[in-house]
Amino acid sequence: MIRRLLCLLILITPITNIFAQTSSTSEKKKMDAFVASLMSKMTLDEKIGQLNLVSVGFDVTGPIVSKNVNQNIEKGNVGGVFNTYTPVAVRKLQEIAVNHTRLKIPLIFGYDVIHGHKTIFPIPLGLASSWDMNMIKGTAAIAAQEASADGLNWVFSPMVDIARDPRWGRIAEGAGEDPWLGSQIAKAMIQGYQGSDYSVTKVMACVKHFALYGAAEAGRDYNTVDMSDRRMMQDYLPPYKAAVDAGAGSIMSSFNEINGVPATGNKWLMTDLLRKQWGFKGFVATDYTAINEMIPHGMGKDGYDVAKVAIDAGIDMDMVSEAYLDNLKKLVKDGKVPMSEIDASCRRVLEAKYKLGLFTDPYRYCNEQRAQVTIMKPAFLDAATEAAKRTIVLLKNSNNVLPLKSVGSIALVGPLADDHRDMIGPWSGAGDWKQSVSVLDGIKKLAGNVQINYARGSNITNDDWLIKRLGAGELGNENTSAQQMIDDAVAAAKKSDVVVAVVGESYTMSGEAASRSEIGLFGAQEDLLKALKATGKPLVVVLMNGRPLTLKWENDNADAMLETWFAGTEAGTAIADVLFGAYNPSAKLTITFPQDVGQIPIYYSHKNTGRPYAGDFIDRYKSRYLDISNDPLYPFGYGLSYTTFSYSDIKLNNSSIKPGQLLHVSATVSNTGKYDGEETVQLYTRQMVGSVTRPVKELKGFKKIFLKAGESQDVDFTISSNDLSFYDINMKYTYEPGDFKVFLGTNSQDVKEADFKLTK
Repeated sequence: MIRRLLCLLILITPITNIFAQTSSTSEKKKMDAFVASLMSKMTLDEKIGQLNLVSVGFDVTGPIVSKNVNQNIEKGNVGGVFNTYTPVAVRKLQEIAVNHTRLKIPLIFGYDVIHGHKTIFPIPLGLASSWDMNMIKGTAAIAAQEASADGLNWVFSPMVDIARDPRWGRIAEGAGEDPWLGSQIAKAMIQGYQGSDYSVTKVMACVKHFALYGAAEAGRDYNTVDMSDRRMMQDYLPPYKAAVDAGAGSIMSSFNEINGVPATGNKWLMTDLLRKQWGFKGFVATDYTAINEMIPHGMGKDGYDVAKVAIDAGIDMDMVSEAYLDNLKKLVKDGKVPMSEIDASCRRVLEAKYKLGLFTDPYRYCNEQRAQVTIMKPAFLDAATEAAKRTIVLLKNSNNVLPLKSVGSIALVGPLADDHRDMIGPWSGAGDWKQSVSVLDGIKKLAGNVQINYARGSNITNDDWLIKRLGAGELGNENTSAQQMIDDAVAAAKKSDVVVAVVGESYTMSGEAASRSEIGLFGAQEDLLKALKATGKPLVVVLMNGRPLTLKWENDNADAMLETWFAGTEAGTAIADVLFGAYNPSAKLTITFPQDVGQIPIYYSHKNTGRPYAGDFIDRYKSRYLDISNDPLYPFGYGLSYTTFSYSDIKLNNSSIKPGQLLHVSATVSNTGKYDGEETVQLYTRQMVGSVTRPVKELKGFKKIFLKAGESQDVDFTISSNDLSFYDINMKYTYEPGDFKVFLGTNSQDVKEADFKLTK
């Protein structure tokens, strides 16, 4: 009953014109006529061939590589290719499709362009920390320009999965824990990739992973997901819906199951919700071999069974498993699958190719001259530097240790201090790590007369099991003994004024298939930091990682800490700018950092229990731990600046509003420090009583403002009854009259608050 009811519900946002990427109704009619005419000439085999996505080329993200690709293209058995790029390589495969198949249907070419193509930007979790939608949109637009110049027309991005378990490696690929902010970022990414007309500098986005992949149990990749319908609709589905509303051309199914059915075979998800309820008209591709993976899930005994499950669910394109190629024809002949399902999927794939202009010019993305003048041009590298600066979070700065002075001496130590490969992070696809800027490079270029005393200090890890699993070469490990490396670092520290330790994860430790049960720094790095602390020199910790880390000791003992994530091609340039004050950090966390892994999942928009813990350590019979507080190490929205900001009390234009009225919320924000800087003013609300329990806070808006030292500004927000809507006791998306609190502040914990009512 609930499932049927959910099919009638709509997330309250306007549905985009279903052909937003075509210029007019007449253009849609032309497309419909063209596709219908083409399909009338196609055999069943040729239609099934359009649903087959094969892997060819430079990068493989799964255990199977497609075979006999050239022959299958010639037979019309391939609709798309991924992992092949460059104009030359793409043209070779496209020529087979255009010149050697009966109907000359062009291929679509896709790739994992996650945070840049050749010019690599910070990982998506880092980009989200900028809270800068225009910048995020701009990074996607640059990625589209480079990818489309390099032969691609389809990118497997953005990943919009809400994630609240930092043990999950793929948390690096998303926007964090909040559905409202995640929705804004999803829209910005779609707009950046696709534009409004699929010009030759744009690409088709593929939203992933539909759906709920970020809630994988135990933070373990590819694992199952189990959650209530209310949490699904309220907290996890909104970013996907926002991406659909923004006009996303395609969607990728997730590996996990939902209510006992894998997403790739889940008809409620792919047809009832996505197509019928949300109005999505693009095509759906699986993730790598996901159809055949439904066999170990228990959805069928062989490829014949699971191919039927997938096509019935509404899956259009089969990535690599070739379950469709091997089984759909027999399923149709056996009367198990209606021809209408094959036609519907084929039509959606052909429409995507039409919108991309491939039928007009199959080689429009194969211009070598354009690639030469586009890829990694200086303006793109400047944009990468700016993006990296805007994503660095200042976590601690005791006694104003930062910014560093451009005189004296610095001990620069740590396994990531003179590293190039890890700068561009996981899922860097076609990025060339050899062109990245290390922290040592960046400081040398900026610091001028500063004496730099460099020592590696430690390997990322000395754990034999991890080294065997990930590879010593991939980790950049050295054969020097652990003690000798520490001794060298301590010697460098003793002859320096300040120590900058660059530590964290290898790029191999975040992203797909990179779940971790413990998320602190590894023992080798902990030993290094403790030895450096013992020197008595000011200690600045620069972190590089793809997830929140447990940093209790580091927070207690470091004098300053920067979270730089994996900042991309220009990482070292940006980090140096922040360390020396050429840029005042302004980023804010979009994911909560726990004190300890035992607190996971931990997120700001939690609900109270009947026995909420209020901080009294002696009070045992409350929802709490015996050995640690419930508080995070760093809350959602947290991030410091080299200057300081103060907030006045909140001003409301009224103490109550009716439906249809606006509540105006304002406060005066002042820069009370010595540096000019940016502040992200965050707006949260709380409903005190509802037909179902409500979170203690929910993000409803933000504004990023720039204030000179000593300057003040009034910051205004509006709240309507629609902003207060939620899924009520009957799973109706609506608002309920009652008492509310509104909060304004610098993060989700440090806020000013006021009360108001929503009346009938």
